This record gives sequence, structure tokens and C-alpha cells, in this order.
Amino acid sequence: MIYVQPELPYAADALVPAISPETIHFHYGKHEKAYIENLNKMVANTEWDDVELEDIIRKADGPLFNNASQAWNHIFYFFSFSPDGGGEPGGELGEAIKRDFGSFEEFKRQFVDAGVKLFGSGWVWLVSDNEGKLKIVQCKNAENPLRDGLTPLLTFDVWEHAYYLDYQNRRADALDALWSVVDWGVVEERY
Repeated sequence: MIYVQPELPYAADALVPAISPETIHFHYGKHEKAYIENLNKMVANTEWDDVELEDIIRKADGPLFNNASQAWNHIFYFFSFSPDGGGEPGGELGEAIKRDFGSFEEFKRQFVDAGVKLFGSGWVWLVSDNEGKLKIVQCKNAENPLRDGLTPLLTFDVWEHAYYLDYQNRRADALDALWSVVDWGVVEERY
């Protein structure tokens, strides 16, 4: 199996001002591409060469896990956005957010706070457990909630390369800006 980096469903300048074309170019075009290329080299002619990416994430460790998980995390992240995004989720997801966080505004506050307080590099996730309860989890480096049996719904990347070109050291501003491009239709489908 050869893992392929999918083409983004929007132009590099489509998420401005939340994410600049330069960040798309470096973050998706270079960082993500390198994870895919490294992953393909690592699995070639091994017991992993015909394994689903999610299974590699759940079972592998070391550099193989890091590249597989980062490849998956970045695709999941970038495919959560749309130039027509923003607003609030509706339906069952909107109700679950209100049930588990009190309000959409409180959810956003807690989510950004978790991202800001994550020391170093990593990801902040909205996940669902096997009973449909929503949680916010922090994952360091390449960690992924799939390994804990959770269903990822939304993630914001808090590695500096995700925001430094546009926001320098202002992580909170970078995270707050992403709400304007979240494609809640995609997130609702994941729930």
C-alpha cells in the first residue's frame, strides 16, 4: 500500500485570514508531505506495508507511529476546514456540545484553553467516547486519541509550525482564528 497525500478541497488562499497561503504551503505542502513520504519508506516491504493507517497508529511505536500519526493528524486537521466554515454546529453534535460543556461558547473557551496550556508541541482534540460523551483531550507530539479508543471529531494543531508564520508566538490568537473556518458539517458527520 502506498499512502497518498490528498489534495486539499480548497485553494491555498481560501482560509485567509485564519491561515495564510504561506502556512498552507509549508504546513501541508512540506511538513505533511514529508510525513507521508517517510511513512511510505518505513512500511515498504515490511509487515506494515498493507495495513490501514488507523491500525498502524493503534499498534506501532517509535518513528513509524510518529510518521503515521502525524500524516493522519494533519489530513484530519486540514480536512476540518472550509472557506465557508464557522458558525456553530447543529443537530446531535450541537446538542451534545451544550450537554457536555454547557454552551458552545464554553466549549470554545475550554478547547482554546487546552490548546494554549499544552506545553510544547501537540494537538488539542474534541473526541467522543463509546457512549457518545464529548471530551477535550490534549495530545503531545504525534499522539492520537485513536490509541485510547476515542473517536476524533475535531483537532487544532498546536505545533509552532502550524501558526508561527501568521501569528508568531500568539498561539491563542491562532486557535481563536480557526473557529471562522471550521466546517461543522464535516465534524457532525464524524460524530
